[in-house]
Amino acid sequence: MKEALLEAGKSLAEALIIVAIIVSVAYAATGTWHIGFAVESGSMEPNMHVGDLIFVQAPLRTNITTYEAGKMLNYTSFNNYGDVIIYRPNGFSSATPIIHRAMYWVEKGEEMPDGEPAPHAGYITKGDNNPCPDQPMLGVGPVKPEWVVAVARVRIPYLGYPSIILKKGFLRK
Repeated sequence: MKEALLEAGKSLAEALIIVAIIVSVAYAATGTWHIGFAVESGSMEPNMHVGDLIFVQAPLRTNITTYEAGKMLNYTSFNNYGDVIIYRPNGFSSATPIIHRAMYWVEKGEEMPDGEPAPHAGYITKGDNNPCPDQPMLGVGPVKPEWVVAVARVRIPYLGYPSIILKKGFLRK
């Protein structure tokens, strides 16, 4: 019995070391502890689908290219111009992050898509499948750089479903 417990303890220690190495390498590569996000809505279709797992990079490790700039530079990400960012609406840490494309940058006082002056500088964002930008549609302000959690880099279909299932509580009775 003692040998079995000792062997189980060694196996557990090995597993923890392997997980620690994987997480450390992922952090070194991406610059963030949160290396992936599950797509929870169809707002980014046809370029991202519900259940996709999106691997990301820390915003401090890259320059965010807007749709507007991407069009001029011929830079695309996820089959369209500019970068897709993950941000917290209005900077609320309790809010579910939104995965949308950075369309263009506005300075404080410049006109936003709803015709109102921007209350502060930031990105105007939009889901690829949405008819209009987030700012009038979702009631969020321009996305300040500090609200950006990550920049989307790689999409893996279906791998986000376990996260969505656990988050939505489908396994709870």
